[in-house]
Amino acid sequence: MTVQRLNIDWRLPTAGLTTLLLLAAAFTLHAHWGAFIQWCLATQITLHRYLVMYLLQLNNHEYSGGLWLLTGAFFYGVLHAIGPGHGKFIVTTYLSTNKESLFAARAVPFIGSLMQGVSAILFVFILVVGFNLASGDLSTSRWYVEKISAVMIGLFGVFVIYQACKHLRPRRMFISSLKPLHAHDERCGCGHHGVGASLAQADWKTRLGVVLAIGARPCSGAIMILMFANTLGIVSWGIAAVMTMALGTALSILGLSLAVRYARERTVAFFGDSAGNGWIMPAVKIAGGVMLILFASILFLTVIPISANGDYIAAGC
Repeated sequence: MTVQRLNIDWRLPTAGLTTLLLLAAAFTLHAHWGAFIQWCLATQITLHRYLVMYLLQLNNHEYSGGLWLLTGAFFYGVLHAIGPGHGKFIVTTYLSTNKESLFAARAVPFIGSLMQGVSAILFVFILVVGFNLASGDLSTSRWYVEKISAVMIGLFGVFVIYQACKHLRPRRMFISSLKPLHAHDERCGCGHHGVGASLAQADWKTRLGVVLAIGARPCSGAIMILMFANTLGIVSWGIAAVMTMALGTALSILGLSLAVRYARERTVAFFGDSAGNGWIMPAVKIAGGVMLILFASILFLTVIPISANGDYIAAGC
């Protein structure tokens, strides 16, 4: 008499339990997210005032203010990343829907975050120094830049959806020759590699889109600091503060990107790849693209209004 062992696939119950836990965490986060964002904004306003004070100290040749300026700018960037910053949403969508190498998962978000500092510097030097715009005109230019950057994020979401839909369409099979033996490698289309490796692997277009989507929207706090430093005639300290601010944002986004990549790898390793579930990854990518479009719409509709007297940090960064 033989006894057969009952093999139970625990993946589906585990997936259900994990989904319930994630939903509970999402509802909890949603309930306290508004208060958290308000705290981040209030703290950023306080830090911004301190940064202005440190710039005034530097203008009075009190160079001890330089260290405090860079320290405050770094923490300002960290708060921007974990609070009202848009980079975390883009990075989460990008890495949760694309299989990336460890180097790319580090480099792409890091470069995109540093680009925020570069875009703020270009914004100030082109419009303030180059065109000598007044405060009201600069506020108008800032409004247009933020609107355009929101549109770029939405277009990146459309691109993600387009890439996913291309892989959902059935492809024609062209047989040029027949071989008696089939050699399996990483490029074969027999399906034993699971959910399309070509779909999961991000290409340079997607990576460039992530960098542009993150970096095209400069931090308004960085713009204000650099404008004030330019007025005082200490532009080099303003540039250093802006790039330190961008470094704080970049390191925070880098930590998030590594966590998202690790979570994605663990999920794939647990549930495994299945050729019969080739629709899952495209569906996830489409959902991520839709979320990016919705997020871009919110950014577009909530841009800080134009001020005839110039911008003031009343709503943080």
